[in-house]
Amino acid sequence: MKHWIPFVKSPSLVAVIRLTGSIGTSGTAKLNDEAMGPVIDRAFKRGKPSAVALLINSPGGSPVQSSLIAARIRRLADEKKIPVHAFVEDVAASGGYWLATSADDIWVDAGSIVGSIGVISAGFGLHELITRHGVERRVHISAKSKSMLDPFQPEKKADVARLKDILGQIHELFTDQVKSRRGGRLSEKQDLFTGEFWLGRRAVELGLVDGEAHLLPKLQELYGENVRLAHYGRRRGLLRRFGANLANDAIGAIEERADYARFGL
Repeated sequence: MKHWIPFVKSPSLVAVIRLTGSIGTSGTAKLNDEAMGPVIDRAFKRGKPSAVALLINSPGGSPVQSSLIAARIRRLADEKKIPVHAFVEDVAASGGYWLATSADDIWVDAGSIVGSIGVISAGFGLHELITRHGVERRVHISAKSKSMLDPFQPEKKADVARLKDILGQIHELFTDQVKSRRGGRLSEKQDLFTGEFWLGRRAVELGLVDGEAHLLPKLQELYGENVRLAHYGRRRGLLRRFGANLANDAIGAIEERADYARFGL
């Protein structure tokens, strides 16, 4: 009943948003703006929080969804004038680090993986396989670039060059995001935009993050020993709770496992 007594200061409230998993629009375990938007909105608006904490464990994914989620967080933080703190668990790499840069400061465990500021596109070439099995691929197009990077046709140099140009443009957007949010904190002694990633302690030295700290002790340091935490995360649908969509869940889990495996996790 303490916070109902007049003139007695209530403990600070911090909204904690969990951002876990790969970032994208497909699969069952994906982080995207459609799923996380309402969660983020509630965290900023419910109960007049003193701050918002992002609890991040993501190997990255879609640049667009990373940008949309990060932009939403910044928009609400500026509108409500609420500070945002990011805490990295196992990994905040690629798009996961993009999410972290939406915070005013970033805190890591010494063993957290951070960075991978770059863009990747991967696929398979199956044209030799179908030829070997006597399968004929028939494609009819009205524009020369309409079947770009068709996995059932031999790779074309022009298509690869075009793809690399697009990836380069996205890389520039990512680089601009990091520079605009981290500013003068970034080390000038090393190129941080090669796609390389580092452990948390080294990331502190490079200015990619602000220090080593875990969520509760740091929030107690900033907002008092009695700080209250309100946790927000994406809810599973009713059907999924009872084991429906098992095939999609399995495929999503495999895809996400592959994303984490790129960082040895």
